Amino acid sequence: MPRIKLDLPKNFHFTTEIPIRISDINYGGHLGNDAVLSILHESRIRLLLEYGYSEFNVEGVGIIMTDSAVVYKSEAFYGESLRIQITVIDFSRFGCDIYYLVRERESGREVVQAKTGIAFFNYEERKLAPVPEQFKKNFSV
Repeated sequence: MPRIKLDLPKNFHFTTEIPIRISDINYGGHLGNDAVLSILHESRIRLLLEYGYSEFNVEGVGIIMTDSAVVYKSEAFYGESLRIQITVIDFSRFGCDIYYLVRERESGREVVQAKTGIAFFNYEERKLAPVPEQFKKNFSV
């Protein structure tokens, strides 16, 4: 079975740190896959807040996640802290991709590579909305 491979960018727009909570640990004694998606979500919210946005208001429209890909590189454990680097690229008419590089803070050990696709969405009209120009400008390299 072919494996997912992500081509991570070299530059990132934002970095945050999130400690691993006991509730993030699964029965195998390490960071669970469900917790990884939750941690990516939290880091995405922090990115949006850094630019004055929320999931429901990015220049007047909201966002929805269209897909996700997660590649696990190593285990992570309770008591460790994760450093998440994020970049926003690959813009289309209605969306873009957000890439994540997750490392254990102290050792620098790579834990996860991930990508989430997002689309801009008008929740009142229940339909896709074009990418707001200012949002796109914020992440132009």
